[in-house]
Amino acid sequence: MGISAPSVVSGVTLSGSNGKGPFLPKAVSSFEETGLSHAIIEGLVLKFLVNAGTATGRRIAAELGLPFGPFPDFLRQLKNQQIVAYANSATANDYLYSLTDAGRMRAKLAFDECAYVGTAPVPFQDYLASVTAQTITTEHPREEDLRRAFSDLLISDEIFAMLGPAINSGRGMFLYGYPGNGKTSIAERITRCFGSTVWIPRVLTVEGQIIKLFDMANHEPIEQDSPGGLLDDLKHDRRWVHIRRPTIVAGGELRMEDLELHYDPTTKVSEAPLQLKSNLGTFLIDDFGRQRMQPVELLNRWIVPLEKRYDFLSLANGKKIRVPFDQLILFSTNLEPKQLVDEAFLRRIPYKIQAMDPTEPMFRKMIEIFAPKLGFGSVDTSAVDYLVERHYQSCGRPFRCCQPRDLLLQVRNYCVYNGLPLELKPEYFDFAARNYFTVM
Repeated sequence: MGISAPSVVSGVTLSGSNGKGPFLPKAVSSFEETGLSHAIIEGLVLKFLVNAGTATGRRIAAELGLPFGPFPDFLRQLKNQQIVAYANSATANDYLYSLTDAGRMRAKLAFDECAYVGTAPVPFQDYLASVTAQTITTEHPREEDLRRAFSDLLISDEIFAMLGPAINSGRGMFLYGYPGNGKTSIAERITRCFGSTVWIPRVLTVEGQIIKLFDMANHEPIEQDSPGGLLDDLKHDRRWVHIRRPTIVAGGELRMEDLELHYDPTTKVSEAPLQLKSNLGTFLIDDFGRQRMQPVELLNRWIVPLEKRYDFLSLANGKKIRVPFDQLILFSTNLEPKQLVDEAFLRRIPYKIQAMDPTEPMFRKMIEIFAPKLGFGSVDTSAVDYLVERHYQSCGRPFRCCQPRDLLLQVRNYCVYNGLPLELKPEYFDFAARNYFTVM
């Protein structure tokens, strides 16, 4: 399977692929437009009614993210087959439905096949089409976009000059340098340089398998402006969710199995791997080189995806599927890249950006920025002079980007505990430095 797709697939309108506007999953009005079989929809309905006991047709439609329009006829057919029964009447040409004994038996068979209950899945081809329409490779951030995305960080012009082309490439990059110089902070803001929001399916269906894609732990939904209602349902397919472009961070806890589909043999539902969840956004491998696996194992896993921009995943039934690898992948490390990987892999990650130590003027500027945010009314320059001379210049200690914030927090906590006004004084900096630099 490739990532190319026609401009309209199963009710998905690729309005962003032809220059007519951003991508929007078109609202469907019939079951045929969903791309799902009646058997799949019937199984979802029966499994939902097992859990709910009774429910109106409108509630069933809402829970499955499907249009209510075809449900009266669909449920009437199930009633004629003695699978569901009318429990009571409801408003607006609707009824309260419950399962019959035959319906419960059929629901049990559906549960045996797959225990998933919830929003109806989106066909895999529709997902491929949506990635093509929203790909980051067509986004070309300019300097003003970077300035806006990094407005809350103090970044040198030299770093900006290197970041711009790297982000525009849509390829991988290494961020390396000493701890505390903002590598993770830089990586987390890179996603903001691209278009701010995207649409993804909550759940996918491929080769008869269910794959959960939307993840509340890694995806941030966008609240809808309208309050909802009958008219609001016509705007988009409710099986999709509008989210901010994802930024997924994996650190030393990353395992090789996190990069494969995780199949639960009890529920017979698969969870999407991290790289699939990060499509259309950024995937940060933090503290690269400190994972449980050897760096070469992780990098060998991604040689083809980085080169071809697609990956292969194995389904529970043994079949392999080709999935898009459409994200900016970042490796953040305290080590030199050449110490971790060979030349062949470095060639596939064309940008290596060093997060350098801040200069003294930048260090002082960061204190000026953080001090009011932490409640300090003004910055005593003589106290800052004392900090720089006594605890940096006299002992040859290098500046780090994290230190202004960390030292100010130490001073703030000292003042709060002792009931003192929030001020910057040399003796307060002495206290903070003794704590902070004891073993550094």
